[in-house]
Order: sequence, then structure tokens, then C-alpha cells
Amino acid sequence: MKDLQHTNVRSLIMESGALDRLEALGDYVVTSMEVPWNIVCDQLSGEPEGVLFADSMERDVVERQIDAAPECSTVVAIGGGRAMDLGKYMAHRRGIRLVSVPTVLSVDAFVTPAAGLREEGRVVYVGESQPDPLVIDFEVLQTAPRELNIAGVGDLLSIHTAVFDWRTAARAGKSEYPFSESDCERALRLRDDVMRCADAIRNNDHEGLRAIVEGYLRMNQICLPAGHYRVEEGSEHYLFYELEQRTGRSFVHGPIIGLGIYVMSRMQNNEADRIIEFMDRVGLDYQPKSLGIDRQTLVDSLSNLKGYVAARDDLWYSAIDEWDPSAVSIDTLVDGLRF
Repeated sequence: MKDLQHTNVRSLIMESGALDRLEALGDYVVTSMEVPWNIVCDQLSGEPEGVLFADSMERDVVERQIDAAPECSTVVAIGGGRAMDLGKYMAHRRGIRLVSVPTVLSVDAFVTPAAGLREEGRVVYVGESQPDPLVIDFEVLQTAPRELNIAGVGDLLSIHTAVFDWRTAARAGKSEYPFSESDCERALRLRDDVMRCADAIRNNDHEGLRAIVEGYLRMNQICLPAGHYRVEEGSEHYLFYELEQRTGRSFVHGPIIGLGIYVMSRMQNNEADRIIEFMDRVGLDYQPKSLGIDRQTLVDSLSNLKGYVAARDDLWYSAIDEWDPSAVSIDTLVDGLRF
């Protein structure tokens, strides 16, 4: 992908052996987790001034880590979402260069500007940073479990339900932003392009990994100029938020978003069979049994979902606001899922 305008990425190295093309880093600090750090550490030039492990994303913990970290001119984020968010926030706080080296594609944190931290039980998005460069090394990514890279399609397939939600809001006169049918259509073309790469994504090959990364970058080209992620986040994410609060657990992002897509596309009467068939074909394991969610927990979450959304002042208008459970029963929504 040559055009990086509006992608939040200043420069990009994407190929097999991309880490070998990374120039000397000078004085740098690493943010990572133990497993990805052990995979990548011998491939970096020079020794880091320090290594911060992203064991907790609670904001007060992160603030203390950054305050105590050594002086440096660059932070190198290596790993998955938490490592990326810690690195992004440190780059923002200190005003230093960010180098991002994702080792798994399960979430799009390596291309989004803000860092996702936790505060009083909620995810808050803070700061702004740009990777320079973003290093996509196919060989490094293929050391991750295949199912975690496949999980990366979750935040691309969520276009399917999120666009429906934004159109619903626009029809009701409830859109929080100026509605753009053009952005909706661009997002749906992106979804369709990703769906054409099903076999490559399932096989975890270079073409599939590239399709996910370029999908994220194209998403930014839609969302960053608009100033919001309305075409990518909607009711499917709201179910995830409710379940996370209900269970007190963290979930791998892509599969739990896949569960939201399954349920909400049915609630929306929105080509549910098509998107579910694709998730099955590509191997996105969204089943509650795999996620450790029993039937009663999911039913209780759905029963509470409309009230949960109404009680929050930071969630956009969606099909949930217009859902009539008497017309589309919860049993119908969860039919076919494995518990």
C-alpha cells in the first residue's frame, strides 16, 4: 500500500524480514509482553534502555510505568494490543518517536491514533501518536497462533453491522455526526474486498496477513478525515462492552466482536446468513462455548442490552435503540450458537 495519507502511519515496512530493514534505533525503550519480546529481542539493533511489560492497562498503572521509565528518544511497541497501547501512550506523553512492531493482528491498535486505557471499569481512548515506521514482518506474524491473526478480521467485518446502525441513526435523525452515505459505501466495499480474501486469511499466508493490515489502513482513510469510527463501531461492540462488564473478564477482541456481529446482524435482519457464513469459512471462532460464555449469561446480557446502552452517554444511536424484543426474541437471536 503506497498511499498512507489519512492512515495515521508515517512510514511502513511490510514484507518478509521487514525487521531486518529497520534502521538503528538510538536510545529506545520497548513496550511489550514476555512472549513477543522473546521472539523479537534478538532482531533489534542495540540494547534498549528498558523494557516495560503491559501487564495492566489501568490508567494509573500505565502512568506510573511511564513516569518511571528511562529517558529515551524512541519507544518501540512490540506485540499485540496492550503493548501497542502502552507504546502509543508513552510516545504521546513524552512527545517521542513511536516504532510499532505488531506480532499478531488480533486487534487494530497498531494503526489507530489513540491508546485504549482502562479507567473506572471502562475503556477510554487517550492521546494521539503515529508509528514511524510501522513494521509488518510476515515471518514474525506467522509465529503467532493462526486463530489470533484470523481474529483481526473482526474489526473489519464489524463494518457490516456498524454501517447498518449509522444508517438507522440517520433515518431517525439521531446521527451524532453529519451522515455520509459515501463513507458507508466505501466501508462496505472494504468489507467486500476483505471477504474476497477468505482462503488466504484462513491459511494465515502473506496475502491474508496483507489483506488484514491494508484493510485497517483503508479503514483509517475513511474514519480519520471524518473524525469518528461510526462505520466500524456499533451495536456489535456494545454487546461486547456489556458482556465484559457483566463477566468482569477480558476477551480476545476479534472473536467477541464476531459474536456481536452474529447476534446483531440477526437483530437487524441484515444479511445475517452471508456474514455468518463468511466468519465460519474464514475460521473466526465467535462461538460462546469457545469464549467461555454460557447461554444464560448471553441471554441476560441481551435482555439488559437496551437499558445498558440507554444508561451510557457515550454510545452512538444504533438498531438496539429501536429493537423490540417482542418482535425478535432473544431465543431467535442466539439460535444456532454453541454453548
